[in-house]
Amino acid sequence: MKKELYIFIGIFLFLAIGMHFKEWVSHPISHIAALPAAGAYGVGAIHPLVFTLAVYIIFVLFRSIYKGIKKLASK
Repeated sequence: MKKELYIFIGIFLFLAIGMHFKEWVSHPISHIAALPAAGAYGVGAIHPLVFTLAVYIIFVLFRSIYKGIKKLASK
């Protein structure tokens, strides 16, 4: 469970910094303060968590497929 939380936080930071690098470098506090007024695709203030969860689900799906193929190949 701890490993999965670290993976989720890593994906969150990667996406947040990757998508908003200029804002994180120039004015990070005001960028975070403006989060309640965010309107990303109609999701609003929780859009960082929604997008991170979507990427995490895709990551888990690919990891499950990889483990399944690896398990079948070892038989």
